[in-house]
Amino acid sequence: MSGVAIVDYGINNVRSVKNAVEYCGFDPVVTHDADAIADASHVILPGVGAFGDAMSNIRARGIDEMLERHVREKGKPFLAVCLGMQLLANTSEEHADDGVAHRGLGWFDADVQRLMPNDPALKIPHMGWNMVAKERNHPVLANIRESNLAFYFVHSFAMRCRDAGDVVGFAQYGQPVTAIIARDNIAATQFHPEKSQDTGIELMSNFLRWNP
Repeated sequence: MSGVAIVDYGINNVRSVKNAVEYCGFDPVVTHDADAIADASHVILPGVGAFGDAMSNIRARGIDEMLERHVREKGKPFLAVCLGMQLLANTSEEHADDGVAHRGLGWFDADVQRLMPNDPALKIPHMGWNMVAKERNHPVLANIRESNLAFYFVHSFAMRCRDAGDVVGFAQYGQPVTAIIARDNIAATQFHPEKSQDTGIELMSNFLRWNP
């Protein structure tokens, strides 16, 4: 196995993630091909856009089944970013206008809910730099000092995990915001490491060298 598979489900913006992986010295391929995902050493699921549209595309292309096989069953190191992280939840209330939440991949016992900060001065979407408070150590944060855990966020919804053990770090934006989750060979960030300058590149590099 060699290279890094960046999953393309048709509506996610992959260019900045691809550039970050190349900057770390790795050879990424942007793909939704099963063979390319099977051949890759690491898999990244980026994400922008709406939850429901993303899941529809993922299911239409069979990407959910590919990821289940190679990530969950075979244990390939996996990183999900922003909406990609939210897709790992059971459900999302984003655009659930009929009262029925959209169904996610269900890899984490969590739901995605609209941000509702307790300070009216805080705007939605949450856009900009925030510190992340580390709840526990994890290999993707190796050698990053806690005073440097500042990352770039752009989102209006956030994941709420039922199992506190899944949470690696929180941000604060008028409410606690789940910023990093991880279990076994899977890690995910609500922020964009590829847009978070040196600290984000260090996190990305840690992931690409991670062999759980």
